[in-house]
Amino acid sequence: MELTAKLGTLLNEPGMLSVLLSTEEAPLPAEIAGLIEASDFSGKAKQTRLIYPHGALAAKRLLLIGLGKAAQLSSESVRQAAATAVRQAQELRAGALTIGMNGTPALAPLLVGQAIAEGLELGTYRYYRYRTNLTEEQRFVVEQATLLVGADRDQVEAGLALGQTIARGVVAARDLVNTPGSALSPAILAEIATALAARLNLRATVFDQAQLREQGFGGILAVGQGSANEPRLIVLEYGEAKEGQPTICLVGKGITFDSGGLSLKPADSMVSMKSDMSGSAAVLGTMQVVAELNLPLHVVGIVPSAENMPSGTAYRPDDVITTLSGKSVEVLNTDAEGRIVLADGLYYAQRYQPDAIIELSTLTGAIVVALGTHVTGMMSTNQELADQVKHAGEICGERVWQMPLWEEYHEMIKSEIADIRNTGGVRAGGALTAGAFLATFVGDYPFVHLDIAGTAFVEKPRKPYETVGSTGVGVRLLTELLRSYTQ
Repeated sequence: MELTAKLGTLLNEPGMLSVLLSTEEAPLPAEIAGLIEASDFSGKAKQTRLIYPHGALAAKRLLLIGLGKAAQLSSESVRQAAATAVRQAQELRAGALTIGMNGTPALAPLLVGQAIAEGLELGTYRYYRYRTNLTEEQRFVVEQATLLVGADRDQVEAGLALGQTIARGVVAARDLVNTPGSALSPAILAEIATALAARLNLRATVFDQAQLREQGFGGILAVGQGSANEPRLIVLEYGEAKEGQPTICLVGKGITFDSGGLSLKPADSMVSMKSDMSGSAAVLGTMQVVAELNLPLHVVGIVPSAENMPSGTAYRPDDVITTLSGKSVEVLNTDAEGRIVLADGLYYAQRYQPDAIIELSTLTGAIVVALGTHVTGMMSTNQELADQVKHAGEICGERVWQMPLWEEYHEMIKSEIADIRNTGGVRAGGALTAGAFLATFVGDYPFVHLDIAGTAFVEKPRKPYETVGSTGVGVRLLTELLRSYTQ
């Protein structure tokens, strides 16, 4: 979509669809207020009113969208309003729309532009790769949007460009997650990552099964040994390690399909398990954004990838695995496989001596029970890093909620026959014992674990810029966090 900022107001601007975003306190311009009854629109959050001016304004149609109380205005409310606007444009088949703000928003111009661009781009997203019977409305594309501003045009345009870059990363992640497991094996995921690296001048390293075996990646190999699709470790590196420039490792779970292995999932629970690589998609999408923004950082994206399948060669309950770190793991449940591949990925991250390790995974159903689908669960070994991630989430609209990582949860994963076991042995506290398991593989490096099981994939969209399937969660959060290191 072509996005531009322009000095002006909606009143004299012609267009197929004009959109006015208004808070509750901002009175409508008299020319617009005269077109509706006073009770028709109050500006409350998410309220909409479509008007046909019939020549009273230059625009053919005018859509009013409420932002709520001015004191509560946020990037998220603007983002959702923009997504609502572009969805209405698609429904009306308006190929271009013009957006204006009623009054002066209490948001920095750059943030306004960024939020509007993200809302517009993500609000148009659909995954139709396998559809053969698209309707005209589904094929329709909104090609252009203009944001009218009274001042700070340069800052708004910078925000639009930033928002579009971030949205492209989110879309890339969504496309990966929405791809069926039959079309996205670990090897194909590695090929996609390598192509991304070639396009953006990243350094790519891929370990195949023979190299994983040679170097001792016992966790990745164990989980992948039941599948005809061989596992991979994928590493993308941006920037250089040098004094005064932080090194951040991003680690994403890359289980391209999770059947549960020999601890087989029920049939209904297996549906949507193509999304079990959402953590890896977030990492790859973020690496794309980091490279396109040319951030002054050293960022390493690490994706341990396997397919968890049942077969005569699959790993078993009661097996003992030796991971890359040398730690032994007793397997109680082969469906707790994500933490086993991540054990190797997290330990591998230590060789970069990072300032922080942030890991994302659709790890546990327990986190969904605890927090639902509106917030990501966070555990951390470093409170300063946890606070940074939480702040980034509040800014970008991908909120996190910190859960404890106390010694008691580490005690629950101790094993009688190995160093640790891959579950706590009981359902209670399952998300927390999973976090404790991961924390044993990061050494003394600051570490945040993000359990995105509830936020990565939705059957019913929660926000106007979401659709059924992948949300691309993590890309906006990680980008905001990484940008904070540069400010």
